[in-house]
Amino acid sequence: MTFAELLAELAASDNQVTVPTGWAQGRAGYGGLIAALVYEGMRQKVAEGRPVRSLAITFVGPVAPGEPMQVEADVLREGKAVTQMLGRAIQGGQVMCIIQGSFGASRESVVDVAANPPPHARPAHDCVEMPFVEGVNPTFLRHFSVRWAFGDLPFSGSRKREMGGWMRFKEDEGAIGAAHLLGLVDVWPPAVLPHLKEKAPASSLTWTIEFVQPQPAIASDDWLLYRAEIEHARDGYGHAAAMVWTPLGELVAISRQTVTVFG
Repeated sequence: MTFAELLAELAASDNQVTVPTGWAQGRAGYGGLIAALVYEGMRQKVAEGRPVRSLAITFVGPVAPGEPMQVEADVLREGKAVTQMLGRAIQGGQVMCIIQGSFGASRESVVDVAANPPPHARPAHDCVEMPFVEGVNPTFLRHFSVRWAFGDLPFSGSRKREMGGWMRFKEDEGAIGAAHLLGLVDVWPPAVLPHLKEKAPASSLTWTIEFVQPQPAIASDDWLLYRAEIEHARDGYGHAAAMVWTPLGELVAISRQTVTVFG
């Protein structure tokens, strides 16, 4: 199933969905998909005209592919312009993912600061695509095209702080919205993995992502540019910040992750 089909299935099945094994990340369901499904459940309860501004995501436990997962969403507060939401992914009676989200209508303001321009990067057609190798790459990666433009590959013993490149879905997903962006941004491995010389597990502990509004129009076949930079890493935890731009250089999202690394 495509990413868009899974989002549609959630809406049509009373917020219950089963993550297919083709969307696995090791023994767990792909984190970007889980976050997107919870976000969709939250968005359904938000009034029109209040786009998502930020999401604070905590991955509590692994969602098992092939087993039903329930999405629950509650309105914490609805003010004049901002709606605060809480979303949860529940499986087997246990909470597996929690998202606190802020959805806000636009308002007039004298503050108007343009985003900094994106970094220079070779165009996507000049970058080598990371191949999907069964048994080597996470299963979910078969649904994405990823082309390296910054930094080095995981487990290469690199000392660079930056990592990233171009990304898009392989299947036609239609217009790309916030839920799709969650799937795309999380496709990149933690930025600390290139610092390792041997393969070792790592996973997101917390993830905060902010969406620039109004969101620029993004087509399914548009390449998006992603660049992450390690801010600090020690004691088995890494902290990295990232940004996402359209091919025209428009800022789309600002992301920050705390990851655990076992190596």
